[in-house]
Amino acid sequence: VQLVESGGGLVQPGGSLRLSCAASGFAFSSSALSWFRQAPGKERQFVAGIRAIRGGSSTYYADSVKGRFTISRDNAKNTVDLQMNILKPEDSAVYYCAADPANRPPAWNQFNYWGQGTQVTVSS
Repeated sequence: VQLVESGGGLVQPGGSLRLSCAASGFAFSSSALSWFRQAPGKERQFVAGIRAIRGGSSTYYADSVKGRFTISRDNAKNTVDLQMNILKPEDSAVYYCAADPANRPPAWNQFNYWGQGTQVTVSS
């Protein structure tokens, strides 16, 4: 199993970044995928999640990113993306992709697989 994040970097406040996570080695299309982040000295926190449902997907967001971030998945490419707009300095963190092949709600926090993370820094 592999989850490989990409797309992080340095961006100015108000700017945008798109993170991508490429997955392999498990049943991607029927799995729940989420993005988490962890800033120095802080606990890891949930950012956004997407579950497989009949006919589409169900999405979940932390209150702090609602209206600014959008999670999406491409089951043909086995990727899950996080579009981040109107970035703020407090969004700076290492962002991790996580997968739950049992497709449980993100609040259950039952993620079997994790990526290595990609750094996002929002600064002028």
